[in-house]
Amino acid sequence: MTNTNTIVLCSRCGTKNRIPLERLHDRPICGRCRSPLAGGDMPSHPVEVTDRNFQEEVLSFSGAVLVDCWAPWCGPCRMVAPILDQLAAEYAGRVKIAKLNTDDNPATASRYGIQSIPTLLFFKNGRQVNRLVGALPKGEIEKHLCPLL
Repeated sequence: MTNTNTIVLCSRCGTKNRIPLERLHDRPICGRCRSPLAGGDMPSHPVEVTDRNFQEEVLSFSGAVLVDCWAPWCGPCRMVAPILDQLAAEYAGRVKIAKLNTDDNPATASRYGIQSIPTLLFFKNGRQVNRLVGALPKGEIEKHLCPLL
């Protein structure tokens, strides 16, 4: 029986960690700094998505994606941002957190009928499965995120 490993670079301290492929989805942590490691293409921080890369980053992604539709001038959006940073770190390897600036990307915002921000769009295997509007506490967001995992 061969044990196939992959090397995952810690986004916090830069350490290379050898992880067995079958354990990649078990929320591995860095051997040096104990931070959660991102599995494959699931980073441990929110990624920026645009009209150009939305198809690749969200719709073509196999797995769970949470898209935060926001704008820089929006106070409630700035309140939700640290919560999404926490969720990205805590759920690294299991969910991708993405941020879509609705001012800079009106085509995608229009396509999904974004009328109020912050709006959180939940995707599973490229299909939108849920939506939350407003600045909500972490527990409420997690309640809607966990069924996707």
